[in-house]
Amino acid sequence: MTRRVRVIGIGAGNPEHLTMEAVNALNSCDALFLPRKGGEKDFLVRLREQICGRYITRKDPKLVHFDMPVRRKDSNYPAAVDDWHLAIAGIYGQLLAEEIGPEGTAGVLVWGDPMLYDSTIRIMEHLRDRGRIAFDYDVIPGISSLQVLCARHRIPLNRIGQPVEITTGRRLAQGWTTGSADVAVMLDGVQAYEGAGEPDAQIFWGAYLGTEMEILVSGRLGDVAAEISRLRQAARAKHGWIMDTYLIRRPASGLTAQDETVPLNREDAA
Repeated sequence: MTRRVRVIGIGAGNPEHLTMEAVNALNSCDALFLPRKGGEKDFLVRLREQICGRYITRKDPKLVHFDMPVRRKDSNYPAAVDDWHLAIAGIYGQLLAEEIGPEGTAGVLVWGDPMLYDSTIRIMEHLRDRGRIAFDYDVIPGISSLQVLCARHRIPLNRIGQPVEITTGRRLAQGWTTGSADVAVMLDGVQAYEGAGEPDAQIFWGAYLGTEMEILVSGRLGDVAAEISRLRQAARAKHGWIMDTYLIRRPASGLTAQDETVPLNREDAA
């Protein structure tokens, strides 16, 4: 008898992003574990609840809310993250023991896709390594914020023959590597695009992707960086939090006219 955990990608914020596989996975769960991350992100809790209410047809699943531990902030970032993951793994272990039976199934709803800048898979492995509770897990893919970003701006993620680097604002702030023509940036709390040193690059930016609060901006980085920063500040002040991502592209020689991307200069404000 083995408990089961289903790590379910639920998309970037639009309930219609769920795949049929994700819907079926939700309906296979005896309990859904829903994290709380503080008052300013109650919107994310409510959206998870709305997804469950919209797609779960069985009558008996439990919605189990729990408070996420706070990651400590110190100079040793990798160690702080690892300790944070271990703390979350301990919570999941307790929930598995208390909320579902020996043959029960629990669901964890993950924004976007669980493989892209999310740590739930690592946390599941931490929990397995501890060996305190027997369980197995599977992963259901979801639509990522990068997919939504490219769809909204009507661009492909990659240019022909060009690599794409996916990184964080923290890393981009240390310098844009010469080998990367295109960089997709997530988790940028430092507005690293402002110091990229490439004013002629193109930027495709989006915040709250997939939600009714969605904001989009694109154009020459030197022309729109200040506007993006203004919009970020205003949106954070209004909502108390912000989730955004962007793609920046160096001018590339050797591209044909058919290969070049035309920026979509529009802004959809809430």
